[in-house]
Amino acid sequence: MTLAQRDVFAVAAWAFAAVVALTPAAAPAQTFVMKMSTPTLNDVPDTFGKDFGAAVEKDSGGRIKGELYPASQLGSIPRQIEGTQFGAIQCAIVPPEFFVGVDERFEVMSAPGLVDSLAHGQRVAADPDVLKLMLSLGANKGLHGVGMFMAEPVAIVSRMPIRHIEDFKGKKIRIFASQFQQTAFERLGATPVAMTLGDVLPALQQGAIDGAVTGVGPVVHMHFQDAAKYLTVTNQSAIYLMVEISQKWYDTLPKDLQEIVDRDAAAQATAINPWATDHRKRVEEGWSASGGELIRLPSDEQATLMKTLGDVGQDVSKAKPAVAAAYRVVTAAAQRLR
Repeated sequence: MTLAQRDVFAVAAWAFAAVVALTPAAAPAQTFVMKMSTPTLNDVPDTFGKDFGAAVEKDSGGRIKGELYPASQLGSIPRQIEGTQFGAIQCAIVPPEFFVGVDERFEVMSAPGLVDSLAHGQRVAADPDVLKLMLSLGANKGLHGVGMFMAEPVAIVSRMPIRHIEDFKGKKIRIFASQFQQTAFERLGATPVAMTLGDVLPALQQGAIDGAVTGVGPVVHMHFQDAAKYLTVTNQSAIYLMVEISQKWYDTLPKDLQEIVDRDAAAQATAINPWATDHRKRVEEGWSASGGELIRLPSDEQATLMKTLGDVGQDVSKAKPAVAAAYRVVTAAAQRLR
């Protein structure tokens, strides 16, 4: 190589190095943390949260990091909802009745007699008309609905056994924040007391309430049997879960990540169904194995119970046009899917 050629080569190499030095390095992709809050532990809501978080993290290539906070670690249920509205929490997985302060139409899923079984309730939760309604609620109040699923039918955990309809009379029963539930227990002669899950066990221990509307899962996993060993399976209504994303947080996501959150939530709301069905069987067995007593009303009294409560949804909603319209949507779907 001649001296001139070497000079040309040196200049070219210098120019290339200068271009590389002046070219900005590709910025690392932004990571978004999705804190998910549930009121339960080792139960259907937090199992959904775990699976949803894992799916979003995988499908986003790690750009969304899911963090699960079960057992109301981020506050009581009302605080979880408020935190989601304001963006401190990115996802709340909570029964719809607790969102009535946001929009009272949320409570229509708790209407007595709406569904006949867990399988029936799961079909209703997947109905396009029902989903269109329920996921739209709260859209103007900081919430972006992405999923809904049924966890299990309700039961009543109590300090003293409830073996007959008459046994409800005079008892103070914890309910979700739902006028449907309030009216139902007033018809049974009980005094309903709205209360979040974290307050139920202390209230039972102190005798502030006699019993509580619940799923079987929470009372087994939270060891209620030491304070209230009787569990009456009434199946009068269903426990659904809403999956609500903070709209404030959602709006910060790039469009591709928004689509991943929406798609994975919908997929996991269906994927949780077999697990929820098996879980209900396991916890019923677990309650009895841990020293609790599982009670079912005599068949004729169960039929009377459902007849007594069957028109609660219609009676409560008829004075509220928006609630009545929502109630018609869910009852039409329930009837169509029986």
